Amino acid sequence: AFLYEKIAEEVYVTQPRGFEDPDHPKKVYKIVKALYGLHQAPRAWYERLSTFLLKHGYRRGTIDRTLFIKKNSKDIMLVQVYVDQRPDGIVIHQEKYVADILKKFDLDNSKLASTPFEPQKIREKNVPDSPISVHLYRSMIGCLMYLTATRPDIMFAVCAAARHQVTPKTSNLLSVKRIFKYLTAYPKLGLW
Repeated sequence: AFLYEKIAEEVYVTQPRGFEDPDHPKKVYKIVKALYGLHQAPRAWYERLSTFLLKHGYRRGTIDRTLFIKKNSKDIMLVQVYVDQRPDGIVIHQEKYVADILKKFDLDNSKLASTPFEPQKIREKNVPDSPISVHLYRSMIGCLMYLTATRPDIMFAVCAAARHQVTPKTSNLLSVKRIFKYLTAYPKLGLW
């Protein structure tokens, strides 16, 4: 998320190892967009996010400036950005959202997984791989896609699972449930 926004200040860095220009070894690079670790990155990202939300009809909370609210005749949409300030940096995570989606799909008491993705095992011929509810599968994928904004660790697994949204099968659902099991084990990971 931090890599999307341009920064206003002029920042220069030395050439990183492996990317040195052999013709110009003493030259430096000018940073155009925010990088992880740059002190301007969190603010640039937050400004981009808040501008987007405000442009799309959300109002910023008066007491909590990281809460955005959008109301229509039937629904209220809340977007909350959690930022933990620590002495060694800022952490953005969606721990509450993880807990909410685990509960939504009744996976909050599921077993733990140490990784979000497992290469497909060869399926036994006797075990049927029948179609499942497209609505359920798409709903799970949608929730996970939203979460990838602060959880790059699940991006590959979610994108791999998202390819099967047209005709999901039992094996695809098991892959998605593995991502949820991983989230059960590591609910508080985020961007630092």
